[in-house]
Amino acid sequence: MIRSVLLIGMLWLLTSQVFAQSLVKQGDRQFDQLAYAKAVELYEKALTSPEKINEGERRDARAKLGYSYQQLRDTQNAERVYRDLMGNGDMPNDYAKCYLYYAQVLASNGKYREAQVAYEKYGKLQESDKRSPSFSKLYKDVSALTRNAGSYKVEFLKMNTKKAEFSPMFYRDGLVFVSTGHGGNGVKRVFKWNNSPFLDLYYLPDLSNIRVDKASSLGGSVSTTKHKRTRLIRPLGSDDYTAATSNDTKTVGFYGDYNMTMGYEDTPISESDQFSRNLNTKYHEGPLTFSKDGLRVIFTRNNFNEGHFRKSLDGINKLKLYTATQTNGYWGKAEELPFNSNEFSTGHPALSKDDQLLYFASDMPGGYGGTDLYVSRWADGKWSTPINLGKEVNTKGNELFPYIDEKGNLYFSSDGHPGLGDLDMFYAQIVSDGKEGKMVRNLGEPLNSPKDDFGIVTDGDRKSGFFSSNRKNGGADDDVYRFAREGSLYPCRQLTLSVFDAESREPLANTSVALDNAASDGQKQLQTDAEGLIRVCIDADSEVKFQATKEGYLDNKLGFSTKGMSDDQPSRLEIPLTKLAPAKPATTTIRGRVTTQTGQKPISGVKVVLINETDGTMQDTLTGADGSYEFVVKAGNEYRLEAMKDNMGTVGSRISKEGTGTTDLTMFKKGDVIKIDNIYYDLNKAAIRPDAAVELDKVVELLNKYPAMSIEMRSHTDSRSSAKYNKTLSSNRARAAVTYLKSKGIASPRMVARGYGESLPLNKCKDGVNCTEEEYQLNRRTEIKILNIESASVSEKSKLTTRSKPSVKKSKQKSRKRRR
Repeated sequence: MIRSVLLIGMLWLLTSQVFAQSLVKQGDRQFDQLAYAKAVELYEKALTSPEKINEGERRDARAKLGYSYQQLRDTQNAERVYRDLMGNGDMPNDYAKCYLYYAQVLASNGKYREAQVAYEKYGKLQESDKRSPSFSKLYKDVSALTRNAGSYKVEFLKMNTKKAEFSPMFYRDGLVFVSTGHGGNGVKRVFKWNNSPFLDLYYLPDLSNIRVDKASSLGGSVSTTKHKRTRLIRPLGSDDYTAATSNDTKTVGFYGDYNMTMGYEDTPISESDQFSRNLNTKYHEGPLTFSKDGLRVIFTRNNFNEGHFRKSLDGINKLKLYTATQTNGYWGKAEELPFNSNEFSTGHPALSKDDQLLYFASDMPGGYGGTDLYVSRWADGKWSTPINLGKEVNTKGNELFPYIDEKGNLYFSSDGHPGLGDLDMFYAQIVSDGKEGKMVRNLGEPLNSPKDDFGIVTDGDRKSGFFSSNRKNGGADDDVYRFAREGSLYPCRQLTLSVFDAESREPLANTSVALDNAASDGQKQLQTDAEGLIRVCIDADSEVKFQATKEGYLDNKLGFSTKGMSDDQPSRLEIPLTKLAPAKPATTTIRGRVTTQTGQKPISGVKVVLINETDGTMQDTLTGADGSYEFVVKAGNEYRLEAMKDNMGTVGSRISKEGTGTTDLTMFKKGDVIKIDNIYYDLNKAAIRPDAAVELDKVVELLNKYPAMSIEMRSHTDSRSSAKYNKTLSSNRARAAVTYLKSKGIASPRMVARGYGESLPLNKCKDGVNCTEEEYQLNRRTEIKILNIESASVSEKSKLTTRSKPSVKKSKQKSRKRRR
C-alpha cells in the first residue's frame, strides 16, 4: 500500500508539472499567433497554478505575459508583471527589452521617475538605442510638456460609445472616423489580438451637430452624469467579423490593438452613418484621407480586395493602401496603390493640400524602427517610389497617423520620441520639397497624456480640431476629442541657435554655449549637436544672452529678446565664431613631494630630474626640507620624472600630454617592502598568468634601472586552507615569479624567493575568523623586499641623460658650475 501511495504521488507530481508546462506551451502558441488576450489567460493560469515550472520557463512566461498585457493596453497589469519579473534581480542580456517595456508602461501609468530608472538600466544594456538618454532626461522633469496646458480646451464628444472611435478626418462639412461599430446579425467573430470586433468607417455629416460632455474638463475626465446610450446606426450588410486581421502583425495595424472590455459611464451620443458600403468590407478599414475636392479617398484596409484575401510569406495579412473615386454620390471600385506589398504594411494616409504629396506609415525594409513615415509624390499620373522622412522624424519606435495641415506642417504620433507615455502627438516642419521633417516638437498636455494620443486633424494655426485618445478609462478603448486653442500656440518661443565657422560657414559641433537669463536662476550650459545647432525655448517678454565658446576660436556673445514681439513663431539666431591665430605653447607649473616608502616622510636634498620626452630637454632641482619641488612645463608635452639620492631608488612617474599622472614620488631603501598590485594566480596554481606577467615586467624594468639592487620575492596567501598547504603554495608562487624574472635576463644571485603562506596577515583574518572576500584579498599579495641598493653610479646617472637629447642651456651652465 505504501508503494502504491508513493507511486500515485509521484505520478500526480509528474502530471501536475506536465500540466503547468502544457499551459505555458499553449500560451506560447497563442503569443506567437499574436492572440494576446488568450495568451494572457493561459500564462496567468500557468504562473498561479500550484504546479511547478522551472525558473527559466517562469521568467520567459512572465516576460511574454507582461508584453501581452502591454499590447492589450492593460498597463496596470503589465506593470505588475514586469515589476515581479524585475524583482528577481538583474535580467539576462536576452531580456534587455523588458527594461524598455517596463519603462514604457511605467510612463503610461504616470510614474516618470521610476520610468527614468528603467530607461537608464535599458540604456546600459543597449547603448546603440539612443532613446534611453532622451527619455531619461525628460522624465527627470516633465514640466516642459505641461507648461502650456492652459492654452487648450479639450472636450469629450457624446458621439463616443463603449466601443472604439478614433482617427477622425474632415470630409466636406462633417467628420469621418473609424469605429468597431456594433454587430447586427448575432454573429460575433472577433479580432484575435484582443477579442475586439472589426473596424469600419463612419460619417457625421454636420460638425455643428456634434455635442460635447460639459462635465469633462481638460484631458477628458470621466463624466459623473449618467444618460441613456444611443447606438451607432449600422446599415445592412454588417457581417463584418472574421478571424484574420491586419493587426495580427506587430507593425502598422497599431490602431486596432486596444482592449475594448472596459466601458464608459452611459452618455448620449450623436448618431453616425456607416461611411460607405462600397468601401467597408468584412475586414478592417482604417484611417483615411481625401483629396481637396472630396471626390477621391485613400484609405487603409487589410490585404483584401475584389474577394481575394492575401497573406505574407510568414502567414500574416498585412495592411495596404487603397484608393477610390466618387461618381454621382457613389464610391467606385477600390484600387491598390503601387507601392503596396504582401510582405509589409502600408497605412495611415495623409494628403497634402495640393494633393501632390501622400504621407503614410509603413514597416517596409530599410526604416529606422518598427514603423516609419514615408512620402510619395504624384507625378506623371502615378505615385512615385516612397521616400523615408528621415531620422529627425523616424525613430527606433513607431511613427504613425501622419496628418498634413493647410500650411504643409506635419503632425504624427510616436512612441519613439520622448513623451508622456505610450503614443504622443508631435509636430514637425516639412522641408526639402516635402521630403524631410525638421524640428520635431511634442504637443504637450492636454493634447497628450500618459496614454495613447493620436490621429489629430487641425487647421494651419492649430486653433481647433479633433484627435483620438484612450485616456478616459485608462487605455481600455479609444474616443474622439475636440480641442480649441485659447492661448499661445507655443509655451515659449522656439529659438534655434546656429553656431558656425565665420570663414568657412561650416557648422561647429560640440560647441559650448552659455545661456544667461536674468529672469531665471542664472546661467545654463548648452552644447551644439552634430549640425552645430541648439534648440531652446525662450519665455515671452524676456531677455537672454548667449556666449559661444570653442577651443581654437574667439568667444562670441549675442543677446536675444522676445519683448515687443507680436507673434509666437519659431526664430533663429546665428552665432559665427572666428578662429584664433596660432599661439605659442602655454606653460604651467607642476609641484610635487618626495617621501619615503615607509612612513611617507618627506626627504630633503633629493635630486629630481624632469625629462621632456617630446623634445628631449631635461631639468633638475633639489627638494626642500618638506620634500617639495616644482618645475615649469609646456602644455601638450609628455614628461618623465626621476628622483636620485644615495642608497635609495624610485619607480619614477610619467606625465601625459593631457597633464595626467602623479607628481608625488616615493623612494625606497634597503629593507623596504614594496607591494606589487594586480599579481593574480589561478585557483590553487602557481603559473604566471599573462596579466601577472605585465606587472612583473615592471619589476624587470626596475631591476634593470638599478643593476646593483637585489630583492626578496615574497608571496602571501589568506588564512583559508591549512597553514602547511598555504606555505607550500606561496613558496611555489614566489619561485615562479623569480623564474619569470630570470627568463627576462635578471641574474639569479640578485633574487631570493620566499613564501610566507598565511603567517603575515595585514588584518584580523587569521584562522577561525570569518572575513569578507575583500578582507581576504588584502592578504593575498605579492611583494618585493629590497635586500641591497647601492648609490647610483656615475654610469647610472648618465643613463638618464643619454635617453634624452641635450638639456637646455640653463641646465648646462648649472652642470659646469658643479663640475668646478
